[in-house]
Amino acid sequence: MREWVTAFVGIGANLGEPCAAVLNAVQVMACLEGVTAVRRSSLYGSTPIESSGPDYVNAVVELKTRLTAPELLAQLQAIESMAGRERPYRNAPRTLDLDLLLFGQSAIQSAALTVPHPRMWERAFVLLPLSEIAPDIVRATELAQVQGQTVHRISSI
Repeated sequence: MREWVTAFVGIGANLGEPCAAVLNAVQVMACLEGVTAVRRSSLYGSTPIESSGPDYVNAVVELKTRLTAPELLAQLQAIESMAGRERPYRNAPRTLDLDLLLFGQSAIQSAALTVPHPRMWERAFVLLPLSEIAPDIVRATELAQVQGQTVHRISSI
């Protein structure tokens, strides 16, 4: 049996009922075989980046998993599909977006997956919730670089 690996998943939604979609996604991830949800950040609101549409609801969840990174990614994409996720164009508004941010200490570069997530360090809507549940991962200098982005806490844990 594989060892448990700590993974962090960024969650976002801005269509339909985004708060419910984010919270439901956490519950569905926690029910996956070989996955345990450890903790979830507060919910945060953010304006779309390089896109239009309603504001996003974002969170980050910490998981422990025995799945490989590609297996976990496939499960995350299946959850997105069940939530009605469509990909008509880059950065399109979405019912649910699940991004594998970190997978243990792994550095993965493939056609299907890049870990650490390539843009996570540029996005306040990822770094703020991540720093809430894993303050040792996000440095103050990284938070300072995104402080001009509009992000606000919607609800606490």
